[in-house]
Amino acid sequence: MTCEYLHVLMSALSPAAALQVQPVSRLFKALGDDTRLRIVALLSHGELCVCHVQEALGLTQPNASRQLGVLRNAGVVESRREGTWTYYKLAAQPDGHCGRQLEALVRNFASRSTLKKDVERLIKVRGPAACR
Repeated sequence: MTCEYLHVLMSALSPAAALQVQPVSRLFKALGDDTRLRIVALLSHGELCVCHVQEALGLTQPNASRQLGVLRNAGVVESRREGTWTYYKLAAQPDGHCGRQLEALVRNFASRSTLKKDVERLIKVRGPAACR
């Protein structure tokens, strides 16, 4: 009898309602990596060049670009090119729930010691001289 009730309940959901979990799922999959979480923490302070992310986190350029690409494909960040440089910033989230989750995560970052150290390194390397 419970199975029948669940079946009725599940069949009452429209296909559109079932698909609403995709944006949240995509967000959490993209954030399911320490490096990508650290990148999001850095980008919460504003737009950054790939070289800033690379230097602040001690990543190779290909690794930084790959991780930023995962975040971009998930809609967490957006990019723009300026000459030979690519700049990234946190993207506005079209799904309100995703936006609230990302905002809560970013607010929590300030209390994490690893992320504080990343920001300290970012402050040291940020500037035109870092993009060479």
